[in-house]
Amino acid sequence: MLNSVGRHERYLTTNGVTLRTIVEGDGPLVILLHGFPRCWYLWRHQIDPLKAAGFRVAVPDQRGYGASSCPERIEDYNILDLTADIVGLADALGEDQFFLVGHDWGCIVAWYTALLYPHRLKCVMGLSVPLIPIGPQMINPPGLDDAFWYIRYFQNPGVAEREFESDIDRTFRFFNGARDDSEDSAILERRPRDSLMFPDGAPPPLSSAISQSDHAYYVNCYQQSGFRGPLSWYRNAARVPTLAPWLENAKIQVPAYFVAGSDDPVLQFVPGSYDLQDEHFADLRGKQMIEGAGHWVQEEKPEEVTELIAGFLTSIRDQ
Repeated sequence: MLNSVGRHERYLTTNGVTLRTIVEGDGPLVILLHGFPRCWYLWRHQIDPLKAAGFRVAVPDQRGYGASSCPERIEDYNILDLTADIVGLADALGEDQFFLVGHDWGCIVAWYTALLYPHRLKCVMGLSVPLIPIGPQMINPPGLDDAFWYIRYFQNPGVAEREFESDIDRTFRFFNGARDDSEDSAILERRPRDSLMFPDGAPPPLSSAISQSDHAYYVNCYQQSGFRGPLSWYRNAARVPTLAPWLENAKIQVPAYFVAGSDDPVLQFVPGSYDLQDEHFADLRGKQMIEGAGHWVQEEKPEEVTELIAGFLTSIRDQ
């Protein structure tokens, strides 16, 4: 069926949950994974060009997001279930192998899907989050013991939910705000440990990459799901090494590619991570820094990012 923005929408059962999934086109399957705080709509600029390039494009709201299932238990958002969801999504669409692209937390899921299910992937492409070990160090990074750190703030159930859900429109005006005036500064600005995520006062203007209708769509998605599910992904981050200990020192074996915006604050979390990640790939086909782009690189620089995605996927398909 067609949804409110004219996309073909299906509700697919996988790994015990149902994922609202946009499915467009014919050909080899490519799955696009969003992160926090977005939904399938993050990939709105990429769907039609990939369809035109000869791919069948599937874009889910991942578990906890939008119109997809939102399990109540925090532990149900662990990395093993998140990756199994994606493999099950390919099963539901009748595909043994698929192409996978992820951004932010969707990038982490893409990397771990490649590590856990290499036989199911043709290739993997990550945006924004370099392939670095995930674990307790995400919660309490060095040098921030007395300072605000958003991932630590997200750990206590109900705390961030209260702030974000008290006014979802305002919350997303920070998440969608002009750079250096919104989410980026909330993450990187040195503030007391017990601060809230966002300051008092009026939110910033929307980023030039986000229209009023884009903003309204994201607000509506989170009015459906709330923030408990999405935040629970962060509450399972420290468990990754114990849930998959056999992956210590593992390398991604399938062909891989990485893209990031030059101004993405995530690249500052682990200094040098853009290059340090190279050792974790057996077949890194390339990486690209998009100058002048921040964290939401496929929204801020859609043509450049789409060209890179289509080029990499086509090169693997046609080899």
